[in-house]
Amino acid sequence: MTVETIKQSSVFNAPIQKVWEAVATSEGIAEWFMPNDFKADLGHEFSLHTPYGISPCKVTELDPPNRLSFSWGEDWQVTFELKDLEGKTEFTLIHAGWDETKVTETGDTHADVRERMDHGWREAVLPRLKEYVEV
Repeated sequence: MTVETIKQSSVFNAPIQKVWEAVATSEGIAEWFMPNDFKADLGHEFSLHTPYGISPCKVTELDPPNRLSFSWGEDWQVTFELKDLEGKTEFTLIHAGWDETKVTETGDTHADVRERMDHGWREAVLPRLKEYVEV
């Protein structure tokens, strides 16, 4: 059974190109999310250096400066959607691929990890992105 997709939106007081640079470059992603070897090339395989080890990822969709999707680990799909609001940017995070019958590589259920990830995105990661792009 599918566990609810994480979907969170925020409006940043920053132009879309600045937000795109923050979410679609290795340097930008490292500032607010995790160390990585990301490249904005469709099909590029990269790694996120998480607190639990290195996670394999792959760029699956690329539509600059509006949309970026990548697979994360075995099951997840992460999408960043950006919408220009005349000098500001609406940023939407979508973290999909949750399944209550599955466990992660660390042995935790998807439902448990989804709750931690939802909280982490909302309370830590996205506020760091907001702070980074609004400087």
